[in-house]
Amino acid sequence: MRDALLNLIRSEPFTDLDARFNALALQIFQYQFQHSPPYQKFCLLQNKSPNLITCWEDIPALPVTAFKYLDIACHPIEKAFHIFHSSGTTQGFSDKRSRHAIFDLEILQTVILSHFKKYILHDMDKMRFCILTPSPEEAPHSSLSYMMEVLRKAYGTEESEYYIYKGRLLSDKLFYNLSESQKPIVLMGTSFSFVHFVDFLMERPEAISLPPGSRLMDTGGFKGKSRTVSKHWLYAMIQKRLGIPIEYCCNEYGMSEITSQFYDGTAGVLHERVYHAPSQTRWQILSPETLTPVKKGKAGLLAIYDLANIDSVSAILTEDMAKEVASGFELIGRASGAEIKGCSIELDTLLG
Repeated sequence: MRDALLNLIRSEPFTDLDARFNALALQIFQYQFQHSPPYQKFCLLQNKSPNLITCWEDIPALPVTAFKYLDIACHPIEKAFHIFHSSGTTQGFSDKRSRHAIFDLEILQTVILSHFKKYILHDMDKMRFCILTPSPEEAPHSSLSYMMEVLRKAYGTEESEYYIYKGRLLSDKLFYNLSESQKPIVLMGTSFSFVHFVDFLMERPEAISLPPGSRLMDTGGFKGKSRTVSKHWLYAMIQKRLGIPIEYCCNEYGMSEITSQFYDGTAGVLHERVYHAPSQTRWQILSPETLTPVKKGKAGLLAIYDLANIDSVSAILTEDMAKEVASGFELIGRASGAEIKGCSIELDTLLG
């Protein structure tokens, strides 16, 4: 099962993998049903079990908030190599953080490296990384900081470094290093860390023109504590103040409760802003009221089926609203309390 998963992760996502994915998804579902008591209880409450399911679309998607209250794992939690925590900002549950236990580092690192390479570093071997997140030493339970360090070690040059230290963005240092750079750079970090850096840049009369081939990968939402900006505004400002063309700006969608990452395009290629599923994932858009699939183009809750979550649960119902477009999905925003009523009832039943 593990070897089959690694082979699937390394496969090209646009090849015909449906039969392989479905067979492995059912196998992993059976494994998780047998070894994760909370997930088994959740499935049985819906009258679902492995012997009744023949396609991945019917695998019960566990509401993501379950990770805040239960150990969703197929092994004792104390045997995990890493336990990643959420940021603690999920709507209505700001005092609770999700915990996602990782038991297989090879799967985790293969996922991180292979898909970053395909979408962000497809035309380069190594580049200098300027990382606008805390380091793993400062944020040991952050899946994002872990991801950045895996990428830095594999694809970053020796000059690569972090620019958030003790909760503070080192804007002056970053500005100087970017100004002096003679080679293309990858800027990586949370979307709002770039908003703050753009604010810093706007206070200076001179713009920076980074070497051709420089690129940006941001992740997270565009709603901060003080204001909300659009992705279009941020990328336009990055182009104006740093000289990175908009087609070299890509957004990554991920969360601590899933192992895989989704990218909304390939760096340097003019593209529609659509998130594409890596080989080991699938997704559905579900009605918030009935939790059944909606028609193409209609908004609903995003359900992700990530087989790289082999030791937790592969089918997860997020609290993000999305809609199907072209060959992928487009994020709309966080679901409101009313919109997530259906999955809240299911979670209450499980916890009760």
